[in-house]
Amino acid sequence: MDIQLSVGMASNPRTWPIFDGTVKADGIDLIPSPVHASELFWRQLKFADFDISEMSFSSLIMAMAGGDDRWVGLPVFTTRRFFHTGILVRRDAGIETPADLKGKRVGVPEYQQTAALWTRGVLQHEFGVEPKDMTFFMERVPEQSHGGATGFKPPAGVTINQIPLDKSIGSMMISGELDATLLYIVDPNLIDRSTADLWNHPDIKPIFPDAYAEGLRFYEKTGLYPINHGMVMKREIAEKHPWAILNVYKAFKKANDIAGQRRMAQIDEYLETGVIARDSKAALANPLIQHGVVANRSVLETAAQYSFEQGLTPKLAKLEDVFAKATLEQ
Repeated sequence: MDIQLSVGMASNPRTWPIFDGTVKADGIDLIPSPVHASELFWRQLKFADFDISEMSFSSLIMAMAGGDDRWVGLPVFTTRRFFHTGILVRRDAGIETPADLKGKRVGVPEYQQTAALWTRGVLQHEFGVEPKDMTFFMERVPEQSHGGATGFKPPAGVTINQIPLDKSIGSMMISGELDATLLYIVDPNLIDRSTADLWNHPDIKPIFPDAYAEGLRFYEKTGLYPINHGMVMKREIAEKHPWAILNVYKAFKKANDIAGQRRMAQIDEYLETGVIARDSKAALANPLIQHGVVANRSVLETAAQYSFEQGLTPKLAKLEDVFAKATLEQ
C-alpha cells in the first residue's frame, strides 16, 4: 500500500536527493516543501502543517515535556555546527574572551532554539559563563516563535527582554544597545527580521578570531559535533502505518550517503572541524554526519542534559521517549 506524505525541511546537500527525487521511500510518495528552518519549526509546532518535518531538537524535547504527543522523533540529523564559534561581539564592549560575556547584554533570535542551547551549554561547561550571568534580548515575538508554540517561560534566574518590533538584533548591535549576540540569522523568512551584515561591519568582530581552531579544540576535547535539527513524523501516521517509520529513515540515510559520496558535503564538514587538514584520506573515509541514535547518542544526551540544566525541560529527557522505538537501534 502506498501513502502520500507532506515533508517540510530546509534544503542542503544532505536533503537534496529527497527534493530532486533521486531517493524515494519505499511505499511512500514524499511531497517535499523547502521551508526555512526558523519558519518551519514555528509552523509545525503551531499548526502541524506537515506529516513529516525537520525539527529543532530543543523544541521537540520541550514540547514533549509539556505533554505535546503529536510527534514521533526520527533520528535523521540534517544540520550540525560548532555554534559557539559564531558568537559576535562589539569591538568596544570589552569582550576579548568568552568569560567577558558576564554582565553583558546579549542578543538571541530565540532563547530556546537548539543553537542557543548548545552555545549556552558550551559557555557554561567550557568557559564558566552561566545563562544567569548574561542579560538576554530576544528578537522573535511570542506570536511567531517556537517558544510561543511550546509555552516557553524564562527559566528561573534568567532575564530575557523582548526586542521591540521596530528594532532587531542587527540594529541593536550596530547602535550599541547590545554587546553581543549568541547567533545571528538574516535569511529571509516569516519570523526573523534582522538584515544588517554584522559579519563585515567595522564595529563588530567574532569572539573567536579563528573559529576553525576553536571548533577543532572543542571537538578533540569532547568528541561532540553538536546536532541542531532532527526529524519528526506525526504520531497518528506512525501508529497507522508503523512500517513507514523505517522506510522514511532509510530514505534519508540513503540521501545522506549520496551526499557523502559526492564528497563536497563531507569536505565542508571536515574543513569546519579542521580534521581534513591533518589526514584528509582518513577523514573522508569516516563521515562525521551520520543518522541514527546509536552513532549520535552522546551528542543527543548532552543536548538533553543542557536543556535540563538550563531549565528548559523539567527533567532529563530520555532518547527512548523521543525517538520511534523502531529506530533506537539504528
